[in-house]
Amino acid sequence: MAPTARWSPLLFLLLLAAATATATATNTTAEHPSGSDPPPSPTPTPWPERFHAVLFTNLTNYSDASTGPPLRITDLYYDWPRRRNLNLVRHQLSPDPLYDVEWNNGTTFYFDSRACRVERFPVGVLPPWWLSGGGAQYLGRRVAGGIDCHLWGKAGFIFYYEEARTGRPVRWDFVDVTGIQQYVMSFEPGVELEEDAQWQAPAYCFTDDDNDDEEEGKRNDNAARGSGEEAGDGLEVASRLLRKLAGAAATS
Repeated sequence: MAPTARWSPLLFLLLLAAATATATATNTTAEHPSGSDPPPSPTPTPWPERFHAVLFTNLTNYSDASTGPPLRITDLYYDWPRRRNLNLVRHQLSPDPLYDVEWNNGTTFYFDSRACRVERFPVGVLPPWWLSGGGAQYLGRRVAGGIDCHLWGKAGFIFYYEEARTGRPVRWDFVDVTGIQQYVMSFEPGVELEEDAQWQAPAYCFTDDDNDDEEEGKRNDNAARGSGEEAGDGLEVASRLLRKLAGAAATS
């Protein structure tokens, strides 16, 4: 009887390594012909210079983010040519909308029909390239609300979902303790809110020039506490975070 051929362990390992290398090279060539580099990651679509969006905002993830109703619908009017931004906020079952009017000089007015609060930030309105201008980390494809999206993170506290097919914003989440989530229900590029009265803060947002800043702050605080819902409730937190993003975009 002829002796049985035996495979040495070393020869077996060499043949296995060769087969693995061949398979890997075949797959690499199929994915990237001619040894080309993999395609670059997609970049975020800059915002239109003007748009109107309807946002559904959820503050239920963290109770301290809001002292009022945690669910609200917001009409967002973004107007970069005039360096202004308006959030017209309707709390759940509330007949009195809250206005959040932001200007590029850092001033933001939060007011309803009864009260007003003024905040001043060191940076202005988010520019259209706040995400696309640099600093965003691509995190891959995700499905958000049944929509195929690209996902980016930026500055360590926001996740931004963009529809892969159209580049429209779909959702953004603040990943800090506020737990704020905003869902884009509709998005209309080029739409402008032309009524100047909608942008104008009422007279009770302004104080006499003879009063110092401390008295001004006290009066604004008292007015806010006197209303049924604190003016700027929950939105101040979001505005501070977005202003931080504006500052990051300005230095990108």
